[in-house]
This record gives sequence, structure tokens and C-alpha cells, in this order.
Amino acid sequence: MSAATTRGRTARTARTPAPDRLCAEAVDLARAAAEEAAAPGVVGEHVAVVSEGDRVVTHYFECKDPGYRGWRWAVTVARASRAKNVTLDETVLLPGSDALLAPEWVPWSERLRPGDMGPGDLLPTEADDLRLEPGYTGAEEPPPNAPATDGLADLVDVEDAELTTRPEPSAATARGSIAAVAQELGMRRARVLSRYGLHSAADRWEEEFGPKTPMAQAAPASCVSCAFLVPLTGSLRQAFGVCANEFGPADGHVVSLSYGCGGHSEAAVMPKPPAAAAHALDTVRVDEYPLHGEASASGGPEDQDHA
Repeated sequence: MSAATTRGRTARTARTPAPDRLCAEAVDLARAAAEEAAAPGVVGEHVAVVSEGDRVVTHYFECKDPGYRGWRWAVTVARASRAKNVTLDETVLLPGSDALLAPEWVPWSERLRPGDMGPGDLLPTEADDLRLEPGYTGAEEPPPNAPATDGLADLVDVEDAELTTRPEPSAATARGSIAAVAQELGMRRARVLSRYGLHSAADRWEEEFGPKTPMAQAAPASCVSCAFLVPLTGSLRQAFGVCANEFGPADGHVVSLSYGCGGHSEAAVMPKPPAAAAHALDTVRVDEYPLHGEASASGGPEDQDHA
């Protein structure tokens, strides 16, 4: 078999056959099937006929239901080989090219946005969450001769006794044990933040309260020199802190050390109030006024006239 013959046979096989004449003429049968499946009065005009294969045809009818704008009733009919009777195959409502469709379904974990949780809501985390990694979960087992076991030695002999009190651990046990150190370092949790979780949190915080925000661009100084900045602990201390300025836009939020606002503690020095001016009328001091005798001695009105 030559290559040309193979290509020609493949093309004939892939080409959709012409609609069967008897199936294409069975419009009344298709309309009756659509009206039986739909509510009365929602099946509209016949809009198209499409060949689905040998002696298989689908008739499309307009849908007049207001809730399904742009949808079409599709009724598929078929005919057996060498048979003259057309039979019903399937009736279904399908969307058209301009149909009103619901948005693509998205899992709840991808639909969740910050601020969506309310009182009483639970947000489970997956076992393989990339933001978390295992923390300290091992049980502490001190050596047999360790001081931590001396206080519990009496409990081994009285296994069946009902204990109402337990011996208090010694200071060395409370302060020097692995569990105490791990708890002090924050590693007694089942899972802790991974490096990916830390970087993700840092990116979010810096995007909201970082150096590229308009507020930081117009600030007189950065948060690293502000007295209202409360530093964090751990590795995030090098880049973030918490704002404690009740009048600032980021009060109670984690801010980048490069962030800033007009509420910086050293933004401006408040001017001192000016000193009060002296009273124009002094009611305590006695004012001296010249008398008539003193005026005439220095030259009265008569002397002024002769002059």
C-alpha cells in the first residue's frame, strides 16, 4: 500500500459524513422529544442540524428559558443500517457560543482570601503544606542515671497506687532538660514555619508595608530609627517589626524596617509655646501725673501767650 493511498484513506475516515436524509428530515420527532424533556413553551425554533456519524444526526432548537440565555436543546436521532425508521438517541440542553455559563469551579483552598475567616470558622492545613515543617515532637527520655529520674524512683514500686500528687521537678530538670530548652526556643509545636513560609510572609508584609509604598516614599525617615517600632524575635528581627503608633497607618501591623510614615517619632520637634506678653494695663503700679503747680512753675499758659 503506497503512502498516497494511506493518506487518502485517513482523510476519508476523518471527514464527517454528510447528514443522513431520513435523520435530517426527522425534525418533528426531535422537537417532540425536546418538548417532552423541557417545560412547556421553552423549545424555540429549529436552528441547526449536525451530522455526528453514519446515520446519526443532532437537531438543535432554540431555548427560550430566561435562565438559560444562549443555550440550545440538542436532540440526537439515529437510523439503523437499511432501516427506514428513525429512532431517538439522546436529548440534552447544551450551551451555545454566547451562552451564559457559571465560572469555572475552583477548590476552596484556592478561593480563600485574607479576611474571609470569621468567628468559629476552622481552616485546616494540609499535611504536606509547603509553609510548614515538622517541629520538635520527640518525647524526652533522660538517661537512667540522670538526676531527672531520682524523683520518680518511688513511683516505679507502687504501680497500682492511685497518685494524687506528682513530685515537683527539680530546678535542673525544669531549666536544663531538652524539652525545656525546646519549649523556650518555640520548638515544642508539632509544626513550625518553613523557609518557604517565612519568605511568603515576608513578601506579603513588605508589599503592604514596605519601602515601595507611597506612604514610605513620602516619609521623612524609615521605621528602623522610629521609637514606635517594636522589633520581632528570630530571623525576622533583621527586617521587620510591629508599629505601636496609634496615630500611624500601620498601628498593630508588621512593617518593614524600610517602611516609614509621617508619624515617625523624630519627624519634627514640636515648637515651644511663646511667652505671654505683658499686660497693657497695670492695676498694681501707681502712675504719677503732674499737678497744676508743677505745670505753672515750668511755664504756665500766660507765659506761653506773651511768648
